[in-house]
Amino acid sequence: MPLTVEMLENYACGQWIPGEDQGKILQDAVTGEDIAAASSKGLDFEKMCHHAREAGGPALRKLTFRERGLMLKALALHLHKRKDSYYPVSYRTGATRADSWIDIEGGIGNLFSNASLRRKFPDQSFHVDGEAVNLSKDGSFIGHHIMVPKEGVAIHINAFNFPIWGMLEKIAVNLLAGVPAIVKPATLTSFLTQAMFRDIVQSEILPEGSIQLVCGSGQGILDFVQEQDVVTFTGSASTGRMLKTHPKIVECSVPFNLEADSLNCAVLGEDAHPGSEEFDLFIKEVRKEMTVKCGQKCTAIRRVFVPEKYLEDVHIALGNSLAKTTIGNPRNDSVRMGALAGKVQLDEVKERVADLSKFAEVVYGKNQEFKVIDADSQRGAFMQPVVLMQKNPFKYLGLHEIEAFGPVCTIMPYRDLDEAIALSKLGKGSLCSSITTYNDEIASRYTLGAASHHGRILVLNRENAKSSTGHGSPLPMLVHGGPGRAGGGEEMGGMRGVKHYLQRVAVQGTPTTLTEITRVYQQGGRTAKTDVHPFKKHFEELSVGDSIITHKRTITEADIVQFANVSWDHFYAHTDITSLDGTTFEQRVAHGYFVLSAAAGLFVDPGKGPVLLNYGIETCRFTKPVYPGMTLHVQLTVKEKISQEVRDDHDVPKGIVKFFVEVFDQTDELVMIATILTMIQSKEDKSG
Repeated sequence: MPLTVEMLENYACGQWIPGEDQGKILQDAVTGEDIAAASSKGLDFEKMCHHAREAGGPALRKLTFRERGLMLKALALHLHKRKDSYYPVSYRTGATRADSWIDIEGGIGNLFSNASLRRKFPDQSFHVDGEAVNLSKDGSFIGHHIMVPKEGVAIHINAFNFPIWGMLEKIAVNLLAGVPAIVKPATLTSFLTQAMFRDIVQSEILPEGSIQLVCGSGQGILDFVQEQDVVTFTGSASTGRMLKTHPKIVECSVPFNLEADSLNCAVLGEDAHPGSEEFDLFIKEVRKEMTVKCGQKCTAIRRVFVPEKYLEDVHIALGNSLAKTTIGNPRNDSVRMGALAGKVQLDEVKERVADLSKFAEVVYGKNQEFKVIDADSQRGAFMQPVVLMQKNPFKYLGLHEIEAFGPVCTIMPYRDLDEAIALSKLGKGSLCSSITTYNDEIASRYTLGAASHHGRILVLNRENAKSSTGHGSPLPMLVHGGPGRAGGGEEMGGMRGVKHYLQRVAVQGTPTTLTEITRVYQQGGRTAKTDVHPFKKHFEELSVGDSIITHKRTITEADIVQFANVSWDHFYAHTDITSLDGTTFEQRVAHGYFVLSAAAGLFVDPGKGPVLLNYGIETCRFTKPVYPGMTLHVQLTVKEKISQEVRDDHDVPKGIVKFFVEVFDQTDELVMIATILTMIQSKEDKSG
């Protein structure tokens, strides 16, 4: 039988390759018409993995975090210009305009957000993690942790519900880390993933081998994973567990991040009585989480826990709210809920509702006939929202075990907050929970009591309602994942997400050796004395380890009194020597911030030069009291250099230099250490 629809192409080893058979026919979720076919037959998964490791990996690892971040930013800008072209394709997955916005612009926003993380990493291809650890009495032997990109490939196996966001939120972190990826979207909606992927390839922003795409079946791809690879999976818990125990995953100890659909819950606080702002917010949030993407979100609310006395009120209010939800063709502006991703999903959700009906009564959505706008309810994968209710939630555990992956939830009562916490835990681990309350004590008790069983907890009230991103919205800078049934994994979370693709290595040696390795000056390391003051050097003329020793200054009692008058800091140890009995101080002690100021007076070069401004103080510690009569001097050393980007035509090329400040007394004993940040102009104009 000849193929009458477009065959989606896979992108492998730098080429677009169609499958060698008809594969799977993909349908429009709204009209039911055949729109494409997807197959991976003929793809050489082993060759794809090799291409990623041998071409993409080395190219990415040559770049610094800053360069990789700018690469992500350029890609985000490129896709943002083309965002409108993805909406018509997204409508064919059953998503409304609002649903598509989350997927398309939320995904692109994830790229922007992760691109900004370049400022938190060094301008190197590797990351220095944490602080150095002294391993010897004399400071000659220390340890430090560095993190380098894994030399493998990230294999992302994504779910059907977010064809774009699912791809972009995952590749953003592995690309920033310097690791290539093979993207395997769910075949059902892969036509949308491929639409954006083509634009990514055509942009030529990413090095060849950085990303590859499999639209058809991915069966067999895990047969070729190796020790340096990372695998992520988003989808059902049962499929995730099966993949996690793949022999190659186990044999090679391959990190496997599992993000599984879970029975997330929303709790109405005991203070949120009917008529209160929080009650109305709660109803709105539950309705939204049921209808956005037709409830096809791994974070959607499945279980609704409310105070026993408000059970009927919630039932009625939620039903009235859902009754206003228009269902139909996403292209119609009056539609607020589209279709499920396909007829297979529709049948599966109906089966799960039937299973749940054995334990709870359907109180909304019993009608088989419901109005569909601008579409044929028989051809599309449309479904009316369904609300169930059970007054004895501890008896019927099936309600905490069966998930209908669609617009379905079950309302259950609790008698006190301890019961609400216990009910939330019956789901055996979820991606997120929320509590709507204006009582911070209730919020605190619930959060601390339930936190062990949830990956994220939202506290919603009238003060944050307008700015809140909602119960079901994972954010790039916060972790996404959860314990138990939710998969036990973790992704995103800002720098945390990037570090999943880096190998942490403990390095031991002398401070001088570790300075060379980390490219960050380590205290006690060998310095390079310079005759030219560092403040007279441009950014690129400075080297880590460049150092000067200043002239000396003797601290007087008058200095301390005058600083107290100028600063208004009249702490007794500085001003009242009659109150020192029983303290650690022997006499009037200099203010710590005076010592810092005096140090600046010693190391600052007063003349105009490349130093633009003092950017701040990163760390500062006072290690010994300074008394009148003590003589201080400073050693100023270049600790680390961080390149800055020229933002516009009015900006000057520059960088941030961290200086390590050590203040010594007349016995060469350390009295203060600090790390200060200065903004220093570059000699070369890099704006062009």
